[in-house]
Amino acid sequence: MVARPMQPMSLAMLTYVKPLEEVDLHREAHVAWIKQAMEQGIMLLAGRRNPPTGGVLLFRGEEDAVRAVAETDPFVVNGVATVEIVAFTMTLAMDQIGELF
Repeated sequence: MVARPMQPMSLAMLTYVKPLEEVDLHREAHVAWIKQAMEQGIMLLAGRRNPPTGGVLLFRGEEDAVRAVAETDPFVVNGVATVEIVAFTMTLAMDQIGELF
């Protein structure tokens, strides 16, 4: 286990506010946005909630910076999802994950 004190992280919780058929119209742009954020190193993982009522995105960074990025998600921009940011401080991680920081 690796100790990484004071590593700011934020979890972005997407909630669909439109039917899945409408959400799916923006999925390709949403996935491209995710890939870009991952390439930039600010997003670490992304996944769909079960049941499919939204998504979960894990970012490194402070709440305000992550909110600014999350609000550019095509799902949010196009009004098919809302986003809630949960900020936390990572203090412990598995060795493999800790090496990312």
